[in-house]
Amino acid sequence: MAVNPRATLKDIAERLGISVTTVSRILNGRADRYRISDKTAKAVFKVARELNFSPNPLARGLRLNKTQTIGLVIPDISNPFFASIARNVESEARKRGYSVILCDSEESIDLEIESLALLQSRKVEGLVVSPVGTADSHLRKFESANLPIVIVDRHFPDVSLPFVASDNFGGALEGVNHLVENGHRNIACIQGLRCTMPNNERVRGYRAALENHNIPFDESLIVGNSFGEENGYIESKLLLKKRRDVTAVLALSNLISLGVLRALGEEGLRVPDDISIVSFDEQPYSAYLATPMSTVGQNSVEMGQIAVKLLFSQIESPHLSHKEGILLPTTLIKRESVKKLG
Repeated sequence: MAVNPRATLKDIAERLGISVTTVSRILNGRADRYRISDKTAKAVFKVARELNFSPNPLARGLRLNKTQTIGLVIPDISNPFFASIARNVESEARKRGYSVILCDSEESIDLEIESLALLQSRKVEGLVVSPVGTADSHLRKFESANLPIVIVDRHFPDVSLPFVASDNFGGALEGVNHLVENGHRNIACIQGLRCTMPNNERVRGYRAALENHNIPFDESLIVGNSFGEENGYIESKLLLKKRRDVTAVLALSNLISLGVLRALGEEGLRVPDDISIVSFDEQPYSAYLATPMSTVGQNSVEMGQIAVKLLFSQIESPHLSHKEGILLPTTLIKRESVKKLG
């Protein structure tokens, strides 16, 4: 039987000749608290069924300041890494009876700010935000706000908000170490969005690995300015024209590595015979490429799960201080995309 969208608490109250307040208390499970008789309660439930009454959870939530929703802002839903985080945030929230409103900022600070304002207007009870990462002034406002928030992946060292991210420095260091141990010295680094924490830490790890092995740093071998596939493609094409001495590439995201592979294919170069490659971000397809790719794996599943746990610790215990930051270790997965030289 279809729900009657016009049935209201008032309809039930008028049918029984009782107050709307009494009907509301019964339907919200508070009959005992207000000493309402079983006879009246049974009558209310009977009439509610006859009228196919369906309570409006949004209206009730707004009255109680609890909407059972959280907001999620990510920079690129087409990136499998962020898609995985979103999926796990949604899954963990659902277990707690909460829904998720997802916003894609499309790597735009302006859209990120708009998305945060939109979610606040929807009265979400908390926010999980993976920022674009190039500006933080709009996030600093949440340091003193009452709205719970957790930052994921691209955090800021000077912003006092709880976060969960990967050990990007350690991951890049391990990836370059693997290339050097296989005899590579001319190693290009195709980076992502500059001035973001993950990119800065990965570049720092790249440089530290070269320094540890006494390999001179060549600034011209660090190129790029986006975590997208097109950046990997264009920068690889340009780099190959200028530096045919490059024997290996560290790609700082999974999408960048796809662009690198496309460029190498067009140039008639093979992996790993002509160019070796290590990519940040393990993906389901990494092991099934023509040449299975060595990757620095990030645990996006745990990242999403921990973000929700940190958020609900704030929602459930708002009187406690929640400023902790968690760095998750990365995992170097060695496959066939790295050639041993000499």
